[in-house]
Amino acid sequence: MPRSRRDKRVSLTKTTKKGLQIKQNLIEELRKCVDTYKNIFVFSIENMRNNKLKDMRSAWKHSRFFFGKNKVMMVALGREPADEYRDGLHKVSKQLQGEVGLLFTNRTKAEVIEWFDQYTESNFARAGNIATMAVRLDAGPLPQFIHSLEPQLRQLGLPTTLKKGVVTLLSDYDVCKEGASLTPEQARLLKLLGVEMADFKVTIKCMWNSETGEFEQLAATGERSNKEIEMDDEQE
Repeated sequence: MPRSRRDKRVSLTKTTKKGLQIKQNLIEELRKCVDTYKNIFVFSIENMRNNKLKDMRSAWKHSRFFFGKNKVMMVALGREPADEYRDGLHKVSKQLQGEVGLLFTNRTKAEVIEWFDQYTESNFARAGNIATMAVRLDAGPLPQFIHSLEPQLRQLGLPTTLKKGVVTLLSDYDVCKEGASLTPEQARLLKLLGVEMADFKVTIKCMWNSETGEFEQLAATGERSNKEIEMDDEQE
C-alpha cells in the first residue's frame, strides 16, 4: 500500500514558534516608535470597549496606540535602568499594570490632556458595573419590546406575559437600584431598555519625552497639581 503524503514526520527542533516571532515583531515596532515620536503617554481605560478604542485610533491617525501585551511592552522599553532602550523608559514600564496602553505622538502634553479630558462616550453597563441610578418599570404594557422578546424577558426575571400580542408587565419591577453592582441579567435588561450607565473614559497617567529623557507622573487627566517630575539624571 503506497504511503500517504500526509503521513510525514516533522522534527520539532525545526519548527518555528509563531508566537515568539509575533512578540519580537511587536518589540521592534515599539522601539521604532520610540525613535520616531517625541512623546510617550501611558493611559488607562475605564469601561473598555473595542469599538470605542477603534474610534480613538481613527481620530489620532497621526499617532500610534498600543494596548494590551503589557509584559511585551515592558521588555521593549526595558524593565530596569540596565536594560532600558532609552534613558528613563524603565519608569514608563513600571506604569504598565492592568488595563493600560501606550500612546506615541508628536502632540504636546497640553494637546493630549485637553483632547482626552473631553473624550467621554456613554455606553451600556456590563455585569459588575455599579448602577448610577435606579430603574423601575411600572406594571402595564411594554410597547418598546416586540412580542418575540417576551420569553427572553421572562428568563431575565421580568414578570411578563403576552396580552393580545403586546408584552405586558404583570407587576411593578425594580430593574436595579442606585449604587448596587449589576448582575448579568440586570445588565442585559438595561441594554434592552436602552439605558446607558457606563462611560468609556481615558485617563492619562504619565508621559516621557524623548528629547529630554524626562518622565512626568500625572496625578489624573487634566490635573497639573500634585505631580511628580522625575528627571533622567535623578538617583534611583
